[in-house]
Amino acid sequence: MHLNRNLIRLGIFEQPLLNVVQNHLIAYPTPSNLTGNYNWGVLAGLCLVLQIVTGIFLAMHYTAHVDYAFDSVQHLMRDVPNGWLLRYLHLNGLSLFFIVVYMHLFRGLYYTSYAQPRELVWLIGVVILLVMILTAFIGYVLPWG
Repeated sequence: MHLNRNLIRLGIFEQPLLNVVQNHLIAYPTPSNLTGNYNWGVLAGLCLVLQIVTGIFLAMHYTAHVDYAFDSVQHLMRDVPNGWLLRYLHLNGLSLFFIVVYMHLFRGLYYTSYAQPRELVWLIGVVILLVMILTAFIGYVLPWG
Protein backbone atom coordinates (compact mmCIF):
# COMPACT_ATOMS: atom_id res chain seq x y z
CA MET A 1 0.00 0.00 0.00
CA HIS A 2 1.49 3.29 -1.11
CA LEU A 3 0.69 6.24 1.17
CA ASN A 4 0.79 9.79 0.00
CA ARG A 5 3.50 11.37 2.14
CA ASN A 6 1.92 14.82 1.79
CA LEU A 7 -1.23 13.63 3.61
CA ILE A 8 0.86 12.34 6.49
CA ARG A 9 2.59 15.70 6.95
CA LEU A 10 -0.68 17.64 7.14
CA GLY A 11 -2.11 18.65 10.50
CA ILE A 12 -5.17 16.90 11.81
CA PHE A 13 -7.59 19.62 10.69
CA GLU A 14 -5.91 19.89 7.30
CA GLN A 15 -6.88 16.35 6.30
CA PRO A 16 -9.46 16.42 3.48
CA LEU A 17 -12.37 14.97 5.47
CA LEU A 18 -11.64 16.84 8.68
CA ASN A 19 -11.08 20.02 6.67
CA VAL A 20 -14.80 19.99 5.88
CA VAL A 21 -15.58 19.70 9.59
CA GLN A 22 -13.15 22.52 10.37
CA ASN A 23 -14.55 24.87 7.73
CA HIS A 24 -18.25 24.21 8.28
CA LEU A 25 -18.59 23.51 12.00
CA ILE A 26 -15.63 24.97 13.88
CA ALA A 27 -14.48 27.98 11.87
CA TYR A 28 -17.84 28.84 10.32
CA PRO A 29 -18.15 32.59 9.76
CA THR A 30 -20.90 33.92 12.02
CA PRO A 31 -22.02 37.44 12.85
CA SER A 32 -20.76 39.00 16.06
CA ASN A 33 -24.28 39.57 17.41
CA LEU A 34 -25.15 35.87 17.29
CA THR A 35 -26.60 35.01 20.69
CA GLY A 36 -28.38 32.12 22.33
CA ASN A 37 -31.67 33.49 21.04
CA TYR A 38 -30.83 32.11 17.62
CA ASN A 39 -31.13 28.55 18.96
CA TRP A 40 -34.93 28.74 18.98
CA GLY A 41 -35.18 27.92 15.27
CA VAL A 42 -33.04 24.81 15.65
CA LEU A 43 -35.03 23.73 18.70
CA ALA A 44 -38.26 24.23 16.75
CA GLY A 45 -36.89 21.98 14.02
CA LEU A 46 -35.96 19.31 16.56
CA CYS A 47 -39.43 19.48 18.09
CA LEU A 48 -40.96 19.15 14.63
CA VAL A 49 -38.86 16.05 13.93
CA LEU A 50 -39.95 14.62 17.30
CA GLN A 51 -43.61 15.25 16.42
CA ILE A 52 -43.28 13.63 13.00
CA VAL A 53 -41.45 10.53 14.27
CA THR A 54 -43.75 9.93 17.24
CA GLY A 55 -46.79 10.69 15.07
CA ILE A 56 -45.77 8.05 12.54
CA PHE A 57 -45.31 5.44 15.26
CA LEU A 58 -48.61 6.39 16.88
CA ALA A 59 -50.40 6.15 13.53
CA MET A 60 -49.10 2.60 13.15
CA HIS A 61 -51.11 1.53 16.19
CA TYR A 62 -54.20 3.73 15.82
CA THR A 63 -57.46 2.51 14.29
CA ALA A 64 -59.62 5.30 12.89
CA HIS A 65 -63.00 3.71 13.46
CA VAL A 66 -65.72 4.74 15.89
CA ASP A 67 -65.89 1.34 17.53
CA TYR A 68 -62.15 0.65 17.71
CA ALA A 69 -60.45 4.03 18.30
CA PHE A 70 -60.54 3.92 22.10
CA ASP A 71 -59.43 0.30 22.15
CA SER A 72 -56.50 1.07 19.86
CA VAL A 73 -55.32 3.80 22.24
CA GLN A 74 -55.68 1.41 25.18
CA HIS A 75 -53.71 -1.20 23.22
CA LEU A 76 -50.99 1.37 22.62
CA MET A 77 -50.84 2.35 26.28
CA ARG A 78 -50.89 -1.18 27.72
CA ASP A 79 -49.59 -3.69 25.19
CA VAL A 80 -47.08 -1.84 23.01
CA PRO A 81 -43.63 -1.66 24.63
CA ASN A 82 -43.06 1.97 25.63
CA GLY A 83 -46.27 2.96 23.86
CA TRP A 84 -47.19 5.21 26.76
CA LEU A 85 -43.87 7.01 26.25
CA LEU A 86 -44.63 7.56 22.55
CA ARG A 87 -48.05 8.96 23.34
CA TYR A 88 -46.83 11.33 26.04
CA LEU A 89 -43.79 12.42 24.02
CA HIS A 90 -46.15 13.33 21.21
CA LEU A 91 -48.60 15.05 23.55
CA ASN A 92 -46.06 17.09 25.52
CA GLY A 93 -43.85 17.58 22.48
CA LEU A 94 -46.58 19.67 20.90
CA SER A 95 -46.72 21.98 23.90
CA LEU A 96 -42.95 22.33 23.84
CA PHE A 97 -43.08 22.89 20.08
CA PHE A 98 -45.48 25.81 20.43
CA ILE A 99 -43.45 27.36 23.25
CA VAL A 100 -40.28 27.12 21.18
CA VAL A 101 -41.99 28.48 18.05
CA TYR A 102 -43.38 31.46 19.96
CA MET A 103 -39.94 32.15 21.45
CA HIS A 104 -38.56 31.99 17.90
CA LEU A 105 -41.25 34.46 16.82
CA PHE A 106 -40.48 36.84 19.71
CA ARG A 107 -36.78 36.68 18.86
CA GLY A 108 -37.68 37.75 15.34
CA LEU A 109 -39.75 40.63 16.70
CA TYR A 110 -36.95 41.71 19.04
CA TYR A 111 -34.35 41.76 16.26
CA THR A 112 -36.79 43.35 13.74
CA SER A 113 -36.60 40.42 11.36
CA TYR A 114 -39.81 41.64 9.72
CA ALA A 115 -38.07 44.73 8.27
CA GLN A 116 -36.39 45.06 4.91
CA PRO A 117 -34.77 43.07 3.32
CA ARG A 118 -36.28 40.07 5.15
CA GLU A 119 -40.00 40.83 5.01
CA LEU A 120 -40.69 37.99 2.55
CA VAL A 121 -39.01 35.51 4.90
CA TRP A 122 -41.14 36.91 7.74
CA LEU A 123 -44.36 36.54 5.75
CA ILE A 124 -43.52 32.96 4.83
CA GLY A 125 -42.89 32.28 8.52
CA VAL A 126 -46.28 33.77 9.42
CA VAL A 127 -47.97 31.52 6.85
CA ILE A 128 -46.13 28.50 8.30
CA LEU A 129 -47.26 29.55 11.80
CA LEU A 130 -50.90 29.82 10.71
CA VAL A 131 -50.80 26.43 8.99
CA MET A 132 -49.20 24.97 12.10
CA ILE A 133 -51.92 26.41 14.35
CA LEU A 134 -54.66 25.09 12.06
CA THR A 135 -53.05 21.66 11.90
CA ALA A 136 -52.74 21.47 15.68
CA PHE A 137 -56.34 22.60 16.12
CA ILE A 138 -57.65 20.03 13.66
CA GLY A 139 -55.48 17.33 15.24
CA TYR A 140 -56.87 18.22 18.65
CA VAL A 141 -60.52 18.53 17.62
CA LEU A 142 -60.61 15.57 15.24
CA PRO A 143 -60.79 12.83 17.90
CA TRP A 144 -63.70 14.64 19.57
CA GLY A 145 -65.86 14.55 16.42
